[in-house]
Amino acid sequence: MKILAVSDVESEFFYDYYSPGKLNEFDLIIACGDLREGYLEFLVTMARCPLLYVHGNHDERHKKAPEGCICIDDKLYVYNGLRILGLGGSYRYREGKYMYSERQMKRRIHRLWPKITRRKGFDILVTHAPARHINDFDTLPHRGFECFTKLLEKYKPKLFLHGHIHRNYGTSVPQRTIHGETTIINACEYCIVEI
Repeated sequence: MKILAVSDVESEFFYDYYSPGKLNEFDLIIACGDLREGYLEFLVTMARCPLLYVHGNHDERHKKAPEGCICIDDKLYVYNGLRILGLGGSYRYREGKYMYSERQMKRRIHRLWPKITRRKGFDILVTHAPARHINDFDTLPHRGFECFTKLLEKYKPKLFLHGHIHRNYGTSVPQRTIHGETTIINACEYCIVEI
């Protein structure tokens, strides 16, 4: 399955310089937050596949949900046999609708445990924020969640897609990382991945 992962920065390649058929190769689009609803609506309209998304820390500015897209925040969504767990938002550094303390994020995960257990884990973890000490920073606005790291170590998903950490923050920001048995993708702007 070929997946287009997007987050944070609108890709000129897929939007401004779009040409018919450019999105036809993808089986699924996954958005990891902080993208305009109009951009997501454009992608899902031009593609021949579903678009799943979680919220980013700046998504409270949206007045409506993007039409034609499927929100997987706080859900274990199954698509063509792939079990996809969605947990949007970032570490709380100010008041905001999609910002959470470590404790709040743990509670969100705890509420999903019955579904995770029934499905015997998940194949893809989709978040906005990164995991703690894996592609994150020590500053509160860009800190990752320790509970994400624990999820990776316990369930060993094939893929972890996140956004939030823009690659122009520095040369040390990787797009792909391996943690145990999991390939981690920083989807800022876009990344193409096969699973």
